[in-house]
Amino acid sequence: MELSFSELPLVRTLGRNTLDGQAVILWHTGSGFVCRFTGSELRLRVAADYDRIEPWLSVEVNGAWLQRLPLPCGESEVCLFRGSTPGTVKQVRVLKECQAMPEDPAHCVRLLGLAGEEGEFLPLLQPKYRLEFIGDSITSGEGLAGAKSEMDWIPMFFSAVPHYARLTADALDAEYRIFSQSGWGLCSGWDNDPRHVVMDYYTTVCGQCGDSTAYDFGAWPADAVILNLGTNDCGAMAQPAWHDPVTGQSFRQEDTPAGHACVTAAVTRALQTVRRCNPQALLVWAYGMVSEGLRPAIEAGLQQYRAKTGDTRVFFLPLPAAVPATVGSREHPGPACHRQAAEVLTAFLKERL
Repeated sequence: MELSFSELPLVRTLGRNTLDGQAVILWHTGSGFVCRFTGSELRLRVAADYDRIEPWLSVEVNGAWLQRLPLPCGESEVCLFRGSTPGTVKQVRVLKECQAMPEDPAHCVRLLGLAGEEGEFLPLLQPKYRLEFIGDSITSGEGLAGAKSEMDWIPMFFSAVPHYARLTADALDAEYRIFSQSGWGLCSGWDNDPRHVVMDYYTTVCGQCGDSTAYDFGAWPADAVILNLGTNDCGAMAQPAWHDPVTGQSFRQEDTPAGHACVTAAVTRALQTVRRCNPQALLVWAYGMVSEGLRPAIEAGLQQYRAKTGDTRVFFLPLPAAVPATVGSREHPGPACHRQAAEVLTAFLKERL
């Protein structure tokens, strides 16, 4: 018998999601669900919407990564496992592999229901911590799948599994959520487009793509919020100005003291927003996996924020940089670099949470 997710209280949905009747809409990297089931077979009924950028899912069973697949447009059924011994407990986690896609407004995944054979759902252990990750393409998992030579910007080369957020959360027995957008930054996107600022949408479920509803921070209070932003702002300083096709106005981040001061101010504003939404959380600005060009400006923003607010639970954490041996596809940090970052971040959080 198939049951909708609203009829499965022991199944835990993951991420900032939207309830649409009895369906759960997934937008973000790492969103999905986790459950414990004792039967011989478990199937997921799912619907994918998109015009040109298909969503991908990954399936883990008892911590092992067993499936990675693109979803066809429309409704389909995914066998999560079959032929297992009845009565044995299988912990299943299904994750959306790619981010929200503003380039394809139709892009999303709807979880419709689960159907099992010869078993029952069991309660899940409560997570020890809740961690939220805010970022850009690094935190969207870009470059975590595919050969190093791959340069196409397609969802096949995103992944949520060998990801520093997932690895950190698993090491800490934590649940995690991701809010990130590839190519976006603090003051503009990589191409100097000032409309592509991650924090402009942070207080929504997914305002950049499909759900501008105010996100309920109180329903899932984070113990730590990890910000990994600034890489695209650094890149924008080497790009030509962006020109608004409607107004003709232009914008460009400059690699000058004034340009760096704008980033510093944006860091301070971002921390103020995150603290307002997460009054009890540890705030960590983790940076350096791709470039360190704006590290002084970012650290100055943290210093200004501390001086202005007296908030002492805010830290800067340098992360290991991707090198030729740890780069993945699209010249982004690969799985080895994400593992290194997770080790550093896990050790840091263990000392402070």
